[in-house]
Amino acid sequence: MILACHDPAAWGPALDAAVDAVARGAVVVLPTDTVYGVGADAFQPDAVARVLAAKGRGRQMPPPVLIPDVRTVDGLAHDVPAAARSLMEACWPGALTVIVQAQPSLAWDLGETHGTVALRVPDHAAARALLARTGPLAVTSANLTGQPAATTAEQAEAQLGDSVAVYLDAGDSPLGVASTIVDATGDHLRIVRDGGVSRDRIVEIVGEQSLEGGAG
Repeated sequence: MILACHDPAAWGPALDAAVDAVARGAVVVLPTDTVYGVGADAFQPDAVARVLAAKGRGRQMPPPVLIPDVRTVDGLAHDVPAAARSLMEACWPGALTVIVQAQPSLAWDLGETHGTVALRVPDHAAARALLARTGPLAVTSANLTGQPAATTAEQAEAQLGDSVAVYLDAGDSPLGVASTIVDATGDHLRIVRDGGVSRDRIVEIVGEQSLEGGAG
């Protein structure tokens, strides 16, 4: 079921349907600033398993978690380095995913995370409106593993089909490229994947010395 959510004044019914689907443990596709994402309630292990199954992906590749704002971080993560917080505050909402140490008390199962979680606040009004109602969602790119990431709801539906209960359609993805991933669990920040936020921008925020292999 593809539902339009272009206009904030009219997207209420579409968001209602997505919220209902998430609550019952179903999988949804949502627009983000980078590419379309496929996701489910991060705190329902069966729902997360459905996301991985929809993509054809195993537990060894756990999905990132999208959150509505930076204030959510401390409920999900601990020992977040100052440099990582600086990146979050400067780049969120935006195309940056940060891997941090997960709160050990959380009752979730995202896969083989080794005690970490990858967090991002998307720079997309419809996505954040959904997240504000559902809470954290385990979300990965809306495509079959090995296939191009979907930049429209139609592309996502062509790949994922009936494994998804609700497709939220907000038109073309603004960026059309994946987020940059930074691992903040070591002594230095490490860029794991290049994407929507450049290395130069990261260095501008935290300094070369904060990056693995950087000066100092």
